[in-house]
Amino acid sequence: MSTKGIAIAQNAGRWTAHDLDIADMEDLDSLVDAMHDLSSGTVIAFVEEDDEYLAIVRITARDPDPKVFLSDRRVLLTSDHAERLFADALPSMAGLDDDSDDEAPVGQASPVGDLDLLADLGTPTEALLELIAEEGMLPADVISAVSERAGAGEIFDDVRG
Repeated sequence: MSTKGIAIAQNAGRWTAHDLDIADMEDLDSLVDAMHDLSSGTVIAFVEEDDEYLAIVRITARDPDPKVFLSDRRVLLTSDHAERLFADALPSMAGLDDDSDDEAPVGQASPVGDLDLLADLGTPTEALLELIAEEGMLPADVISAVSERAGAGEIFDDVRG
């Protein structure tokens, strides 16, 4: 499986983009530590794995606790990497494998986490959910759209290639 990570960090009102070595990270704390190394301001990390899901983690100088969003909670059962990084930061997955408890229709993503984590950066909850649900939209497309709305689209595209 291929897991990719990229972060955008804001320093003195300017965004910079950075690749993240997600493969060696053991848990959310190690990801957050790497994010803190990039900036003392706002940092947003995007993690995707084989176009199956998108995770967004945000930290700010005012709020030391990371905000976490996962595009589909079901990957916590299918991806060891997603489970290792994000399970402790999200609501319990107890009973998730019981189809009767899952409200999302088969084949539809079931987002979980902080849906408002990007609202002040141009992507309110409704817009984030629309991007995730849009047919044919890959995680990289969502990352690009979110970065563009935050004013970091050009630098993100330069790092992403």
